[in-house]
Amino acid sequence: MRATDPATGETLRTYEEDGESAVDAAIEGATAAFDRWRDRPLRERTELLSSAADVLRENKRDYAETMTEEMGKPIEQAISEVEKCAWGCDYYADHASAHLAPESHPSPPGSSAKTVYEPLGPVLAVMPWNFPFWQVFRFAAPYLTAGNVGLLKHASNVPGCAKAIEEVFAEAGYPEDVFTSLLIPSDRVEDIVADDRVRAATVTGSGPAGRAVASVAGDHLKKTVLELGGSDPFVVLDDADLEAAVETGAWARNQNGGQSCIAAKRFVVHTDVYDDFLDRFVAAVESLTVGDPTAERTDIGPQARPDLLADLHEQVEASVDAGATVETGGQPLDREGAYYPPTVLTDVPEGCPADSEELFGPVAAVYEVEDEAEAVRKANDTEYGLGASIWTEDRERGERVARRIDAGCVYVNQLVKSDPRVPFGGVKESGYGRELSAVGIREFTNRKTVWVE
Repeated sequence: MRATDPATGETLRTYEEDGESAVDAAIEGATAAFDRWRDRPLRERTELLSSAADVLRENKRDYAETMTEEMGKPIEQAISEVEKCAWGCDYYADHASAHLAPESHPSPPGSSAKTVYEPLGPVLAVMPWNFPFWQVFRFAAPYLTAGNVGLLKHASNVPGCAKAIEEVFAEAGYPEDVFTSLLIPSDRVEDIVADDRVRAATVTGSGPAGRAVASVAGDHLKKTVLELGGSDPFVVLDDADLEAAVETGAWARNQNGGQSCIAAKRFVVHTDVYDDFLDRFVAAVESLTVGDPTAERTDIGPQARPDLLADLHEQVEASVDAGATVETGGQPLDREGAYYPPTVLTDVPEGCPADSEELFGPVAAVYEVEDEAEAVRKANDTEYGLGASIWTEDRERGERVARRIDAGCVYVNQLVKSDPRVPFGGVKESGYGRELSAVGIREFTNRKTVWVE
């Protein structure tokens, strides 16, 4: 297994793939660890999670550099990601006891009825490369603290991140085998899901990957949580604060090189402000600095892999061939590395890739709509339903429109984000289940009714 720098194409280091015997030993170790870990007092588990936050902060520069080397994230954004992971650990260290507290129910005199939340066992997590630390801690912080143990199958292009995360938990004092990284290719995931010792699975990634895991898990009656991408609308109504919408929209589309499930991808703009918004938006994305991801002034680094850049450009070319207009960008940069510039498309025809597919890179599709009703229709005209952003100076109007959007989370006058304080997840082709908050920590628990007479 090889880690390659997408900014240069150079091989960073190679890792030995885990063979069948190593994977079997890891699952067996996780099973044995679960029997002990589940009985550790919750207070001890939260103290260890707090220690993990300390490890993250103490080594944030090193972890950030590993991310930047392996998938091209600009260094300042990588540091922020590590800090967000530490915040997520802090959140569950502080609130897990409340989120997992037994809940009492009405019962006859002399009896008591309550729901208790008990862990399920080893949980397999299949995680992507785009936020290689946060995606992992988003599942690990709550699920381990609830008493489960974790098996991570990380993306094959970020093996250094996978091993570094394993080291975070070890340095924080977690018992051996409570969290294990498996360096394996994707074609071995289904066998692990089918293993009787693995009790649940969570996937963040592509639709085909999620369906494959869910299918096997369904055959074995195992719980799954799926987050499978999105084509989030960014709706700018006629009474929006354009300066704020432009500034936030340019960043919401292009941060992390545009490689985010919850990036703003389809900009749906009211006709009364369309021309003004478009002029400002194009200028804003053109002002972003594309370059060396190790430089602090860089806003956009390379795409994570050359093949991903090629796929993205094919989508852009097909959209242009169908009639879309390139306002800026639209061609890979003529330089070493997998660099694609911030790109804005208008006159986007219905059904072309920029309209109907997820563009996982710095490419924005901008639409002009006549009124609020058409804005809602266009926002919902997608097979995905992960997030959405609504821009209006009227907060009541914003909430009304938000309730009409088919998505798992809608933000008014804010970019879509995953925040440990609120549930995160999607509907339709974006998956099911929720991560984060009280809802997330309970996803992989047995909600057991205990009735005492």
